[in-house]
Amino acid sequence: MTSSNGQHIISVRGLRKVYRVGDVNVEALRGVDIDIDRGEFVAIIGPSGSGKSTLFHVLGGLTPPSSGSVVIDGVDLASLSEGGRTSLRGTKVGFVFQKYNLLPTLSARDNIAIACDIARKPLETNAEFGEALKLLGIEQRLDHKPRALSGGEQQRVAIARAIVNHPAILLADEPTGNLDTQNSDAVLGLMRDLNRRLGQTILMITHDPEAAAFADRVVKMRDGRVVG
Repeated sequence: MTSSNGQHIISVRGLRKVYRVGDVNVEALRGVDIDIDRGEFVAIIGPSGSGKSTLFHVLGGLTPPSSGSVVIDGVDLASLSEGGRTSLRGTKVGFVFQKYNLLPTLSARDNIAIACDIARKPLETNAEFGEALKLLGIEQRLDHKPRALSGGEQQRVAIARAIVNHPAILLADEPTGNLDTQNSDAVLGLMRDLNRRLGQTILMITHDPEAAAFADRVVKMRDGRVVG
């Protein structure tokens, strides 16, 4: 991997993604161009079917584009093997999902430790672990399994798992979709705090204008294109 200290931490040009559904080609992304600066908090907003979740998966290296270029922190995704994309996800990108994606049989501590193991930074020697716990306020909940945690607490654990290795970029897909208003505001406030205190670059996918208002910049998508 090569890296760059340029201003744009994400740079996308002419991005297209076509899915084959039966005998029909479905264009999920239709020539997307977007730049995100290092340290920005950007919300991608649009209705269902606008292509925003597909964009999330392409930027995270979870699915390859049909054409176009994606450069993440100086790394051109097209130059990477599947193993290279896996490595990029483990070191440069943290993920937060709507459904938390916590393993139900593991404690909060062990769910966070998975990310440390993937990055080969054991929890015991990971200096960022305590910082993440303090920022997210979950120090007293580490021995609890997900079923014993509230939705807001589960999402905080998921965020801790995503940021514990200090990835360059945090990708969040509808991170408050399963939360009530109070917990939504708390989680979004924490993300904004991460952005401002730690300089964390955050790209959040949402359909909710109130959630998008926490970001510094809002990018609107419709029918697979950026429209504003």
